[in-house]
Amino acid sequence: MNSRGPSRWVVLPLAASQIAASAIGRHRTAPHVPKRVLIAHDLLLGDTIMLTPLLAKCRERWPSADIVMTCAPSYCGLYAMRPYGVRALPYDPRDVHSLKRLRAEAPFDLALIPGDNRYSWLARALRARWVVGFSGGDARYKDWPIDELRSYPDVPTAWADLAAGLIDGPAPARYRIADWPAPPEAAFEAPAKPYCVIHAGASSALKRWPPDRWFELLDLRIVLSAGPGEAQLLGAIDPGRAFPRFGGNLSLLQMWHLLERAKLLIAPDTGIAHLGRLVGVPTLALFGPGSALLSGAGDFWHDSPFTALTIPDFPCRDQTVTMRRDVRWIRRCERFQGTAPGQCPEARCMLALSTDDVWRAAVPLLSTFSDHARPATAGAST
Repeated sequence: MNSRGPSRWVVLPLAASQIAASAIGRHRTAPHVPKRVLIAHDLLLGDTIMLTPLLAKCRERWPSADIVMTCAPSYCGLYAMRPYGVRALPYDPRDVHSLKRLRAEAPFDLALIPGDNRYSWLARALRARWVVGFSGGDARYKDWPIDELRSYPDVPTAWADLAAGLIDGPAPARYRIADWPAPPEAAFEAPAKPYCVIHAGASSALKRWPPDRWFELLDLRIVLSAGPGEAQLLGAIDPGRAFPRFGGNLSLLQMWHLLERAKLLIAPDTGIAHLGRLVGVPTLALFGPGSALLSGAGDFWHDSPFTALTIPDFPCRDQTVTMRRDVRWIRRCERFQGTAPGQCPEARCMLALSTDDVWRAAVPLLSTFSDHARPATAGAST
C-alpha cells in the first residue's frame, strides 16, 4: 500500500491470510455473475472520473450487482446520487478508520484494480474472491494477490475506454448527462448568467497556460477559477479584479454547480476539465505535457461537447509511461519543472497553444450550449 499509509500494516496481514486460505481446498474460478463487485483504487480526480466507462459497463453486465468503488473522501460527493447504481466509499490509505469502514463491506465476489496494482492487497484484505488487474506494472509483489492479469491494448486507446477492458463484453453505451444525476446543491454565491468559466489551475506548473494568454480571452463574460493554493494565478490574469473569481474556495460540489450553469469551460488538462465532461458543459481542454488521446474523450465521451486542443507529436512529449506501466504507443511528459538534467525549464508545449488557437476551438463549442441540457429531475441509475 501507500508508503505513507499506516493502513498498509493492517492490509498486508489481512490480505496474506486471505490468500493463504484461498489456496486451500477446491480450485477457484472467476465468478460468472458476481453479486458484489469492488473497484479498488486511490486515483486523482481526473483519473477517477475516467473510470466512468468501467462503472457503466459493470452495470450493463450485472444489472443486479452491488457495485462499490473506493474513492478519495473529497470526491465522494460527486457520487451521492449513485450514478450507474454505484456506491462510492471514502478511502484514504493514511486513515486506518476508513479501512475499518471498508472492512464492514466485505466480502466481494469480484475486485477490479484499474490503476496501481498495490490495491490488489486491499481487495484481498476485503476478502475478494477473484481479483483482476492490468499487467505490466512496476513491481511484481503488487501482482501477487491478482488472479487474472489483462494487458493494455496494442493500439492507441483512451485510458477511460481501456479501463473498461478489465471485464469482458462490448463497450458500454456512450455517456449521456442523464446517466449522472447532479449531486445535491451546495450553497455558494453563484455569478449572474450567462458566463464562461476559465479554470487556470492545474496539477503541474507545466500544464498551466500563461496569464497573458488567459487575459486575451476576457472578452468572453468570464468567471475565473483555480484550485486550493492557486489564488495567485487569478491575480496575475485579472489584477484589477474586474471579473468574479473563485480562488480555491469552492468545494467539488460547488464547482459542479458553477459549471452546470456555465456556457463554456476552458481549462488545462486537469481534473476540472474531466468534471466538465460529467456535467455536460461545453469544455475546451488545453493539452501540453499530457496526451490528448490518452486522456481525451475516447469512444465513451464521443458525443459530449468536449474538445482537446493540443499540438500533435510535440517533440519532447516522448515518455511512454502511464499508471506505472511502459506502453509503447503512449506519448506524454511527466517531467518536473526546473533546469536540472531531465527537467523542463518552461512548458514549450503549452506556449505553442496560441490565443487564436483557443478562440477558434472555443467558438464552435459555444454554439453547442443549451441552458436546459440536463434534465430538471433525475434519480439514481440502477
